[in-house]
Amino acid sequence: MSRKPIIAGNWKMNLLQSEAKEVFEGVKNFVKDYTAQELPTIVIAPVFTSIAAVESVKCDCGCGGKKIAIAGQNCHWEKSGAYTGEISVEMLADAGCDYVIIGHSERRQYFGETDEMINKKAKAILAGGLIPIICCGETLEQREAGVTDSWIAGQIKAALEGISKEDVAKSVIAYEPIWAIGTGKTCDSDEANRVIAMIRGVVKEVAGAEAADAIRILYGGSVKPSTIEEQMSKSDIDGALIGGASLKADSLNEIIANTMKVAVAK
Repeated sequence: MSRKPIIAGNWKMNLLQSEAKEVFEGVKNFVKDYTAQELPTIVIAPVFTSIAAVESVKCDCGCGGKKIAIAGQNCHWEKSGAYTGEISVEMLADAGCDYVIIGHSERRQYFGETDEMINKKAKAILAGGLIPIICCGETLEQREAGVTDSWIAGQIKAALEGISKEDVAKSVIAYEPIWAIGTGKTCDSDEANRVIAMIRGVVKEVAGAEAADAIRILYGGSVKPSTIEEQMSKSDIDGALIGGASLKADSLNEIIANTMKVAVAK
């Protein structure tokens, strides 16, 4: 099966509304010259306070904006209630989101998110008609201890527990070697591909071959314009979850352009 690449920009806790609109405008102006078929799936995850701002730019004119999807950086699994500081899937959908990032290593590390919580979020996202981008990955200590595969397999099995094969197939997974995030280090592309192929094998085990063939699995770990072609040339890497390099339109546009080069070659 030919899987459409995904380029997802995770802006984390960066960019005020005016700055977010400027970056989004720059990307929109770039993609308007291409058809949706030529482009990868493009997803941008701004901070919650900037979702409406970028959505207004997206809706300003139809050409480029329709080619960019918006993601939330987190959600709660409940629809509403006394959960101060949280946001529901329905609220994200109402704001214009199509995707939600869950299980990011920073959420796990700083906010104590567990595999059980991530599974609840994935189910809520799918029930709400959105698409989860489920993050997984290992620390440097886990890699050096030789438990990368078993650790990540456990994360994936827990995240997908109780989810139908059809919903697994439409979901997205992002492999983020934690030791490569924000450090400037990049996991060797062959090793990244090996881990992602292993993840696909785990998906096959829990949801079947069809879902494993359909699900898109991204690499996330200090992705740059200079690294994306090599990463995207690998058989099992379907795209990238990008942090710092997505905060400027020029670098994100270059990543999109370089992804299209490889997609044609594939």
